Amino acid sequence: MKTKITELLGIEYPIVQGAMAWIAEHHLAAAVSKAGGLGIIAGGAAPVDYIRDEIRKAREITDKPLGMNIMLLSPNADDLAQLAIDEKIEVLTTGAGNPGKYMAAWKNAGIKIMPVVASVALAKRMERAGADAVIAEGMEGGGHIGELTTMPLVPQVVDALSIPVIAAGGIAEGRGMAASFMLGAEGVQCGTVFLASNECCISDKYKELVLKATDISTVVTGRPSGHPVRSLKTPMARKCLELEKENTDASLEELEKATAGSLRKAVQDGNYEEGTFMSGQIAGMLRELRPCEDILKGMTAEAEELLKNAYKRFE
Repeated sequence: MKTKITELLGIEYPIVQGAMAWIAEHHLAAAVSKAGGLGIIAGGAAPVDYIRDEIRKAREITDKPLGMNIMLLSPNADDLAQLAIDEKIEVLTTGAGNPGKYMAAWKNAGIKIMPVVASVALAKRMERAGADAVIAEGMEGGGHIGELTTMPLVPQVVDALSIPVIAAGGIAEGRGMAASFMLGAEGVQCGTVFLASNECCISDKYKELVLKATDISTVVTGRPSGHPVRSLKTPMARKCLELEKENTDASLEELEKATAGSLRKAVQDGNYEEGTFMSGQIAGMLRELRPCEDILKGMTAEAEELLKNAYKRFE
């Protein structure tokens, strides 16, 4: 499938793997890139040396284009920005801030920049800053989210920009991919579906919860702080909601202490009681573990077939 995104990034399938903190490491990113998509290594607030090692380990597995994500509010964002140049990363996705001050250096290094946006206003700002494409992410997705859903967000961003748009949030199979193209997107970003991949190195408990999820298995916490997060309903998520209802200085302080390190506890330890198991609403459609290659090929083949035969519904 050829789109503006496959041409821009030099990939076979217009599918980008989401940058999930503690999850998107070299095994997963390399598997997605090797299979023809764009694998992303999540920078987060991890030490630069750790991310450098992850990039180099991924390079040992595949020579296909590789991406990296930088959360611009991270204390080491400057160092990660330089690391991307030093390690010759092909594509950067960014979030939580404006990448403007890095843009010239990245472009001089030949890096493609694709900020994640949750509004038309931010998308316009990123285009003016020099972004090559944007990832319009709806609130159906897992992890940190905005307020708009994917269906109204994507076409409005498409209409407002001249650069390609990648749709994200609630996409895990060919129907969602085909719908995204009909909305004007040139590619999709997926996160939750790769939690259910063989190459994803999360705890067995995490995978079990994702595969057992239904359409109402996720919840949004963190709204009082202005940083909403979508995750699976677990004891930790319920505790967060109870503390947020109290909305006092004491409860919010307790909430901050309770959630510290909770994502790591989910990803690495499978700690059901104390872990935050981030996941999108689409988890309810996932029922088995599959290789990344099967996920990419299956999504694309289904989307192509649907788009090719869509007119027959109205004959």
